[in-house]
Amino acid sequence: MIGTIVNTAAIVTGTIIGTLLHRGIKEKYKVGLYDALGLASLAIGLNATITNLHRSQYPVLFIVALAAGTVIGTRLDLDGRFHRLVSEKRGEQQPGNRLADGLSTATLLYCIGPLSMLGPVIAALQGDNTFLFTNATLDLVSSTIFASTYGFWMILAAPILFAWQGMFYMVAKISSQAVSDALMAELLIVGGLMILGSGLNLLRLKELKVLNMLPALLIPPLWFLFRYGYLFLFR
Repeated sequence: MIGTIVNTAAIVTGTIIGTLLHRGIKEKYKVGLYDALGLASLAIGLNATITNLHRSQYPVLFIVALAAGTVIGTRLDLDGRFHRLVSEKRGEQQPGNRLADGLSTATLLYCIGPLSMLGPVIAALQGDNTFLFTNATLDLVSSTIFASTYGFWMILAAPILFAWQGMFYMVAKISSQAVSDALMAELLIVGGLMILGSGLNLLRLKELKVLNMLPALLIPPLWFLFRYGYLFLFR
């Protein structure tokens, strides 16, 4: 759980810093910070994908997963729904609603994404906190910006993130015997490519609807479940 603890602490720290900088952070600094984090995301995404490609037992599975997952996500309009919800939260509101709107927006941004969802699983199964440490860095910057706008009580997003990632961590720990190294390799390939896409978005090089790709993370487990079920029934 060290990765989730660090991620939670990053939000607390960022909130405190942002509260002290209550007049806001200049746009040029925000852009510079996100450029740096975008480059880091590219490196981590590429490393996760390339490192695990040679371990894949099904070299085209990640292509099928991304294609099928993107079709499903696009059909459900996950990216569009998310951004419309965030836009509504960021819209002109009565002063009394500013905290609730900022908190709900921040919580969505902290919790929804491949780093925050896949990171606890990788940490639980392999003891690798790289994804969570990267997410912590991103959230440190984001929480600083949110707190500089909405105030100190944005810190309430920290326990929400802890519970969210803790749920993924515990589920992975409980079902660790069902997750093989082969399945983990496929998940890391798909997740790495999605993180790479997030990096491209941060760098404003290409506008990718990464949220529409999230269902791709379900395809490898479904394939392995089908494969082993088939072998069990017809061996």
